[in-house]
Amino acid sequence: MGKIKYLILDVDGTLTDGCIYMGNEGELFKAFNAKDGYGIAHQAIPSGIIPIIITGRTSNIVLNRCKELGIKEVHQGVADKLGKLGEILAQAGDSLSQCAYIGDDLNDFQVMQAIQAAGGLVGCPKDAVREVVDIADFVSTKDGGRGCVRDFIEWLVY
Repeated sequence: MGKIKYLILDVDGTLTDGCIYMGNEGELFKAFNAKDGYGIAHQAIPSGIIPIIITGRTSNIVLNRCKELGIKEVHQGVADKLGKLGEILAQAGDSLSQCAYIGDDLNDFQVMQAIQAAGGLVGCPKDAVREVVDIADFVSTKDGGRGCVRDFIEWLVY
């Protein structure tokens, strides 16, 4: 395994179970797994891995959770995840080969393929869509929002 500098995280279906609880006034809450949070804050970051959120939806809930975990780079409302990651890496002078990505659905597929082709690593929860599972270097034994991110971090770090 090469030196991974960045852990790129999808949110819905990866850090959460993919359920979006909505009331009459819009989105109410999302459920995050404490084990995933521990893995990010106490395993990935101390190991020198920088977590980055790139997600298609926009939510203050995500910003609040990221603040709790020490995730400083959060990009929400992103349709082109590969383009956004390219911008981030270009500013830092880094490459896709230094990335590990965990996602669960087709909106993650293109960026996962590009990272993998560059020599980076990709993972997914057990309940990811078939296309993502088929290309993943690591498939967690856990579903999205149920500790799969912690599984992936431990696979990367240990």
